[in-house]
Amino acid sequence: MKNNVDFLGTRYKVLGTPKRYNKSMALEEYKRKRRFEATPEPPPEISTKTGHRFVVQKHRASHLHYDFRLELDGVLKSWAVPKGPSLDPADKRLAMQVEDHPVSYFDFEGNIPPDNYGAGSVMVWDVGVWAPLSSTPVDGKYVPTTDDEARQMLAKGDLKFRLAGKRLKGDFALVKMKGRRAGSKGNEWLLIKKHDAYEIADYDIDQYDSSVLSDRSMDEIAGDEASAEWRSRPAGRGKLKAAWLADAVAKLDQKKAAEKAASKTSVGKASSAKGKKPASAKATKSTKPAPTPIGSVDAEKKTKKPRLKSA
Repeated sequence: MKNNVDFLGTRYKVLGTPKRYNKSMALEEYKRKRRFEATPEPPPEISTKTGHRFVVQKHRASHLHYDFRLELDGVLKSWAVPKGPSLDPADKRLAMQVEDHPVSYFDFEGNIPPDNYGAGSVMVWDVGVWAPLSSTPVDGKYVPTTDDEARQMLAKGDLKFRLAGKRLKGDFALVKMKGRRAGSKGNEWLLIKKHDAYEIADYDIDQYDSSVLSDRSMDEIAGDEASAEWRSRPAGRGKLKAAWLADAVAKLDQKKAAEKAASKTSVGKASSAKGKKPASAKATKSTKPAPTPIGSVDAEKKTKKPRLKSA
C-alpha cells in the first residue's frame, strides 16, 4: 500500500499532499541565502515524491547546535535546537524555526567553508521516519493522522508526531511559544518528549558523538579534506537591491580576489628564491667567518641554557 510507514513494528498509512497545497514559496528564503552558481550545494528544488523522513544534523557553526528537520510537502521543515533533542520529558528544548530546506539536504555531512552562511562542520546525528499524530487523543492515545492535519497543527503552533530513528524514538511535540519577548523574532518553539516507553530520565545527548552514516566524530569530519563541501552566500549579506551598491560590492570582491592572487604569487616567488643557493657558495666555504662583536657574544651567552651535569 502506498505511503505506508513502519513505526516501531506497526504499519500506518499516512496520506500525502493534496494538490491544492501551494508550495511555490517554500524555498525562497533558502535560495536567497545561498549562491548556487559557484557551489554544488543542493539547489532549491521541491521534491515531487511524498515522504516522511526526519534527520537531526549536529552543526558546529559559530555556536554548536542541532538542526531538526521533518520531511513534509516536498521540503524539510527545519528548527535549530541549541541543546539538541532529549528523550527526557522534563527537558523542554528551545527550537528556533528556520527556513525550509530541500529534501536533498537530508544526508549532507561535511564542511561549509569560512565566510559562508552557516560555516562549520555538519554531522548526520540521527535519521529515521516520522508520522504526525492526531491533535486530540483517540481512546486515550494519540494516533497517526494525515499531512493535512499536520499542516493545521503547525499553523496553530502545536505539532504532535512520532519518531522512529536510530537514536530518537517515541512521541514528541513541537509547541510554539506564545509570549513575545524583547528582541523575539516569533520563531521560538519548544521540542518536548512525551511520556512513553522510550523516555530516558536525565538523558545525555553528549554520549553520542558519532555520525549514524559514517561513524565519524565532529573532529574527524572537520579535519577531513575529502568531506563534502559547499559555498553559500556570505553570512550577513542578503540580496543587494540598490544597483550602485551591488556594483560597488562586486568591484570590492574582485579587488580582494586580485590581491589574494597577487599575494600567493609573491609568496611562491620568495620560497623558490630561498631554495636556490648563491653562485659564490663554494668560494665562501674556505673563508673565515667575520669576528663577532663583543656585545653580541654577551647577549648570546645570556640566552644559552646551562648544561646539566650527567649523574
